[in-house]
Amino acid sequence: MKIYVSVPIMYLMLLSALFFPLVSANPIEPVNVSLAIAFPDKTNADKDKIKRLYKKKLENAITTYFNKAIYKKQIVGAAVSIVKCDSIIYMGGYGKRSSSRKDQITEETVFRIGSVSKGFAGVLTGIHVDEGLLNWNGKIKDYIPTFQLSTKTNEVTLSHVLSHTAGLPYHSFTNLVEDGVALETIASRFKNIESIGNPGEVYSYQNAAFALSGRIIERITGKSFEEVIKKKIFEPLEMSTASTDYKTLVSTSNIAYPHRKRYGRWKAVKINKKYYNNAIAAGGVNASVTDMAKWMRFLLGNNQDVMSPATMNTIFNPKVEVEGRSKYYQKWKGHESSHYGLGWRIHTFSDSLDGETKMIHHGGHVNSYRSEIAIFPEEDLGITVLFNSPTKLARNVIPEIHAIVKEVMNIPEEEIIEESEALVL
Repeated sequence: MKIYVSVPIMYLMLLSALFFPLVSANPIEPVNVSLAIAFPDKTNADKDKIKRLYKKKLENAITTYFNKAIYKKQIVGAAVSIVKCDSIIYMGGYGKRSSSRKDQITEETVFRIGSVSKGFAGVLTGIHVDEGLLNWNGKIKDYIPTFQLSTKTNEVTLSHVLSHTAGLPYHSFTNLVEDGVALETIASRFKNIESIGNPGEVYSYQNAAFALSGRIIERITGKSFEEVIKKKIFEPLEMSTASTDYKTLVSTSNIAYPHRKRYGRWKAVKINKKYYNNAIAAGGVNASVTDMAKWMRFLLGNNQDVMSPATMNTIFNPKVEVEGRSKYYQKWKGHESSHYGLGWRIHTFSDSLDGETKMIHHGGHVNSYRSEIAIFPEEDLGITVLFNSPTKLARNVIPEIHAIVKEVMNIPEEEIIEESEALVL
């Protein structure tokens, strides 16, 4: 479903945080979800009825979407959370934590989120900029003496590594990162690679260079990245199941296991230790959609005591254009352009109804987990979807779930009442 419609302000103002569980009637896979849509305080029965009808409509639409994917074997399982303003309006789990077990995914199930972790690294850096401990234009060489490029080493800044514009070729030494080689060692080997442009000029996605931001945070705080992110982000936002290490993940009782498709069937595979040893900033965060909902509330401007709005704007400010049209997000309906900020992608869209709109976005893929997060600033809306399989569905899940939310909330009261009465008859 790809429906793009404008949403009347009266409906967008009718959202709050009232939760209740839903169990799917679909016999394919049990579903555990919770949803919240609230209307202005009214005591009459009609308003209560309308509230319930909108809740049920959105529940049914999203449940149908994911159950269809499970039936078609596109996914093993998934979890989704949707935030509007400061309210969590939807959370749900679908399918199995493991294809060989009966345990179902819930909103508390923990996944690896891969490169969606980069958004956390950008924010964590920003927090230390607010505190005066870091500067976006600080030279990498000043923090990591072993860092050396083939040219212009002294010009590469913290902003450059966070925006993938250090001048290194695409995915330089990602293999070494995944093998657990020390970042200081990798930093000294960059000089053996010919640069593709001056710092700040060319977008070229990195894991090794990006991960240096995490090492810098450790240097200036004297603490491990795990300690710092827990104190500065997880604890203030009450992200109680979020973590950044292998041991905590595998000891979690409610965990989604990664899968790969073999001979047409999904099979669970082992959880590996890649990115936990040396590159948490690039891909080492673990979280549930409950955690991600709290994260999105913060990204939408709440919890301003954690980081200043001005610094948030800097993080979301485009630094370099992502050229070409081959990326999956560049094929989304209405796509005009894509840029990269500091740990985040910034997309511009245009259509006849909404005009030009922005999306703050990132995807992740690690150890056969797949993740997507998107923030829609003009709508005060956030969507996160986590998968425990490397599914093609992830390429379009954000615009499709976004369309479902907008379509449901755009239904006039009269129409939704008539529909419910027709079902009763």
